[in-house]
Amino acid sequence: MAKSNSSRAIVNRNRLMALGFLSPNIFGFLIFTLIPAVWAIGMSFTNWEGSGTAEFIGIGNYARLFSDSGFKISLGNTLFYTIGTVPFIIIISMILAFVLESGLRFATAIRAAHFFPHISSIVAIAVVWQFLYSKNGPLNQILRSIGIENPPAWLSDSKWALTAIMFMIIWKGIGYYMIIYLAGLRNIDSALYEAAHVDGANKFRQFIHITIPQLRPVTFYITIMAIINSFQVFTPIYVMTKGGPGRATSVLVLQIYKDAFQNYRFGYASAEAMVLFAIILIVTLIQFKSQKAD
Repeated sequence: MAKSNSSRAIVNRNRLMALGFLSPNIFGFLIFTLIPAVWAIGMSFTNWEGSGTAEFIGIGNYARLFSDSGFKISLGNTLFYTIGTVPFIIIISMILAFVLESGLRFATAIRAAHFFPHISSIVAIAVVWQFLYSKNGPLNQILRSIGIENPPAWLSDSKWALTAIMFMIIWKGIGYYMIIYLAGLRNIDSALYEAAHVDGANKFRQFIHITIPQLRPVTFYITIMAIINSFQVFTPIYVMTKGGPGRATSVLVLQIYKDAFQNYRFGYASAEAMVLFAIILIVTLIQFKSQKAD
């Protein structure tokens, strides 16, 4: 009996100790994530300008979204941004990881050079690329030197602004996902490559028939994370263009920020945030279902 009580006391002590270690994260999650999320859901059904009493208007904010040109433009830009960045990030980072793992010289230095942008401040990177894209910046000087007399204005041109930012994001993102792919490559059984080599398969055929299928779980994870990050893009666009010229680079998170903290339409911004959450949730569920189907 004494032994049983002693064991129970040890279990209870370990539970309390575990709860003590977890409590900062639990309180942080409650205060900074769960409670604000629940508050935003409730706020999305009201008309509130940050002061006074919130007026309950039901689904009025959601109904307005379908006729709001600013929201529709931001949604279209966000979808274009996602489609234009995620596939390239996945393909380039996978190929780069495969090449580096194939015994390329100076692989460590190349890996470090590609990973460095990920650990750098996104604000600093955005400012540097803003300079590169300037009218008389290094990029346009190079284009003029090879015979292009009127290079694009890039961030000041509505046709090129979002594409220019996408190129910068691809450059910044491939290093991080390359590291994840490298970890996945090292978990592939080398016997598969040896058998393929004996059968006469070259590096390209090994990449297509062994590497890509074996990396499917890694690709699944990277795809989900890259899509979520692309739908939540804010800082580089805010720093480089603030959504301009016009609304050429306006995205959903920037639109939510402007409606909430510039136009003081907190209820309406909360409704936009809930729609963004629903889009991300639906895309993630579709990916999980397709992964299970495979």
